[in-house]
Amino acid sequence: MLCLGFAPLLALALGATLGAAFPQQALKSCSLSKYQFLVPHELKAVQKMKDQFEDIMLLSDRKCNTRLFHRKWSTAELSVPDRVMLVEAELDFATAMLGLPAAPGFAETRQRPLAFLTQAREDLRGCVATEAPSHQPSGKLRHWLQKLQMAKKTETDGCLEASAILHLFQVLNDLRCAALREQCT
Repeated sequence: MLCLGFAPLLALALGATLGAAFPQQALKSCSLSKYQFLVPHELKAVQKMKDQFEDIMLLSDRKCNTRLFHRKWSTAELSVPDRVMLVEAELDFATAMLGLPAAPGFAETRQRPLAFLTQAREDLRGCVATEAPSHQPSGKLRHWLQKLQMAKKTETDGCLEASAILHLFQVLNDLRCAALREQCT
């Protein structure tokens, strides 16, 4: 009888020891399947924000040179680790731009898309850490990442924000593509 009580106690102690030795994030598997088919209300929130932003832009006279999202290659051409790295960079950029100060009405409109994109970025970071911690980007991706860094240094926040918001559906499609893990379109 003592052995029966001792086995569960030993298993519990061993589990606690292993849990301390391996952080929870390392044990967490990479699952992006929830991004294969985006929820309609999330897409509507992004569309509403984009429409409102386009209305605001009509009233401004911004002249932007950034063409970050005009690429000569498609996400489908990248390897799965490259797709994940691309989307992580895009989500970092988009969430940073949506986090900038804005007029009260627009700040409220972008809260839901910002929360969704922030959650997607966190989920993606778990994948980068577990699946490709030492992956080196391909030449195509490396060039785009350099272009992104250069734009951050040379463009105004307004132009960067416009680029991020106007191309959010491309970012969402890239997220879907990374979640598919197979060939995507």
